Amino acid sequence: MPFEVHERPKPIYTTRGDWSALVILPYIFNTAGEWIGWVSSEDEVYDIDGSYVGWLTDEGRILRKRSANKIEKLDSPEPPESVRAPATIPLPPMMRELPYGVMDVLEEEPRLLHTLDSGDFKEDMN
Repeated sequence: MPFEVHERPKPIYTTRGDWSALVILPYIFNTAGEWIGWVSSEDEVYDIDGSYVGWLTDEGRILRKRSANKIEKLDSPEPPESVRAPATIPLPPMMRELPYGVMDVLEEEPRLLHTLDSGDFKEDMN
């Protein structure tokens, strides 16, 4: 699946307006510049292991249905290098209210987007 890489980073906010991630297509980075996921050409968001997380909205949020049961895994793109977070981020746009059946992933389930060295299915070091 070919990806178009954007030069300009796009901030991702929570519903409360907190800056929580950065998209440099197709990659998603946390505020420390670590890779935590990626975006498909259909604006679907996947974690670094290729598991479905939700979708990216035009207002800069990652949303998911509370009853999401999409279990297909996709092949992840090659891991990118870490990025340096910008010194300033624009103010968040006004966010639409979410219906009950939809949640803000970075607000309610941020563990779904984890770094390479963490996550629910990573083996413990002995």
